[in-house]
Amino acid sequence: MDSPTHDSPYDLLLDTAVRAARQAAAVIREQAGTPSDVRDKGQNDFVTEADERAQAVIVEHLREMFPRDAILAEEGAAADGDPPVVSGRRWIVDPIDGTTNFMHHVPPYAVSIALQEEDEIVVGVVLDVPRDELFTAVAEHGLQVNGKAAGVSGRSAFEEAFLATGFPYRRFEHTERYLDVLAGVLREAQGVRRHGSAAIDLAWTACGRFDGFFETGLNPWDVAAGALLVREGGGRVTNYHDEAGLTPVFDQQMCATNGPVHAGLLAQLAPMDDVRL
Repeated sequence: MDSPTHDSPYDLLLDTAVRAARQAAAVIREQAGTPSDVRDKGQNDFVTEADERAQAVIVEHLREMFPRDAILAEEGAAADGDPPVVSGRRWIVDPIDGTTNFMHHVPPYAVSIALQEEDEIVVGVVLDVPRDELFTAVAEHGLQVNGKAAGVSGRSAFEEAFLATGFPYRRFEHTERYLDVLAGVLREAQGVRRHGSAAIDLAWTACGRFDGFFETGLNPWDVAAGALLVREGGGRVTNYHDEAGLTPVFDQQMCATNGPVHAGLLAQLAPMDDVRL
């Protein structure tokens, strides 16, 4: 299958990311249903052989095409974090976003690849592996789903908002505060879903299936591509302090919406504006 084109100066880079994502998806499908060599990275945080093999395929392809580019990938990432701004280009890679889903044979799970240039995410690719659905975005050149233009929902009232979130699963010192916030969102919004893949939640927000998404404790590889999808779909992406740019990608706070419901969601999240884990 040919890669989508956004008629942009980044289309070669986009094509590289899409091909890498599809190669990784093939590896993941080979092991779907029989994940092997599952190891703990931390509490409720796992890595499988499929994660490592898929990442190796992606990294090999990126380095073959663009050997001078830096790569920030989930497996093997530095424990002390990475600087938000880079000199030149950096690929941000999550070989399987939703590893726990994959381990239990429950969709969704996805390959997520983003390209950062200096202080901006310029290319985003999210491939929903079980559905074989491809989400792509290029800075200032729009969002596509399977090669067709797409965008955020037009819903404007927060009480009509259909939202996605992620539950705390590694650290639990803020669980009570999170549950209080979630209770408020449940009362005020139309509905909330938790799929277990931030990349998919952001992709579905970008194309109008959800009206917004919020979660804390996320890593850059979880959200870098998805954040660009939402922005290029016409939505807004900030942290809980309404700060945009690279901040929500690296700040462990993600609030992404169609735009009109953003203020309402931020108001609900205010009690957690100092929480990042």
